[in-house]
Amino acid sequence: MFYSEDAKMEPSCQEQKEKLLRVSAVIPTLDAGHLLPLLVGQLAGLGEVILADGGSAETPQGGRVIAAPRGRGEQMIAGAAAAQGDWLLFLHADTRLDSGWEAVVCTAMQAPGHAAYFRFALDDASSEARRLEAMVTWRCQWLALPYGDQGLLISRALYEAVGGFQPIPLMEDVDLVRRLGRSRLAALPVRAITSAERWRRQGWWVRSARNLCILTLWFLGVSPARLVRLYGK
Repeated sequence: MFYSEDAKMEPSCQEQKEKLLRVSAVIPTLDAGHLLPLLVGQLAGLGEVILADGGSAETPQGGRVIAAPRGRGEQMIAGAAAAQGDWLLFLHADTRLDSGWEAVVCTAMQAPGHAAYFRFALDDASSEARRLEAMVTWRCQWLALPYGDQGLLISRALYEAVGGFQPIPLMEDVDLVRRLGRSRLAALPVRAITSAERWRRQGWWVRSARNLCILTLWFLGVSPARLVRLYGK
C-alpha cells in the first residue's frame, strides 16, 4: 500500500493539529544528545515526545525522558508503555523528517488498520548514498521490510494486537514488520533522512554487506544476542 499525497483530501489546519495531538513519538536514545534538537523540534506539534534512554552519560533534552534497559527493543517497549497517545510514531535519534510530514501522517491516520513508514534517505550527496537508497526502496517494495530508520507510525490498537516490539537487542524492527505483514504496511511519500555517518566511517560496501549478512543470519535463526556482537556501532 502506498499513500499518495493527494490520494485523500488533506485535513484542514485545525484537524491536523487535533490529529497530531493524538500521536506520541518514541525515540530510543543512548548518548545521542547532539542528534536530538532538530528532530525533537520537528515533533513539537505532537501530543508528546518520549526519549527512552538506555543509560546516557548525560540526560538527553527536549522531551519526556524515561529510563529503560539498554537495547533498542527494550527501549521501544518502555517508551510505548509510557506513551499516552492512541497513535505511536517510532523514530531513531539520528533521523529527521522531510517537510510536509505532518499532513502525510494525518492522512495515514485515516487507516488505523495499517502501519506506515517513511521513504529512506541519507544526508549524503554521494552516488553511493543514492544507490543504497534505491536498494532500500527495492527491499521495501518486494520484500516488505522497512527498517527502523524509516520510522513507524502505528495505532496503539494495532501495535498491541500484533504483540508490539520484543525485548531483543537487534532486529526488533524486522521482527515487528514481519508480524504486521505486507497487507498491513503502507509506504509514505515523505523521506526520513538518516545520518550516513556509519556508512562513511565503515565504508559503503562494508556496512551494507554487514547489514545484509545480519539480515540473512536472522532469517536463518541466529539469535539477536549473537547478531548484536557482529553489528557493532
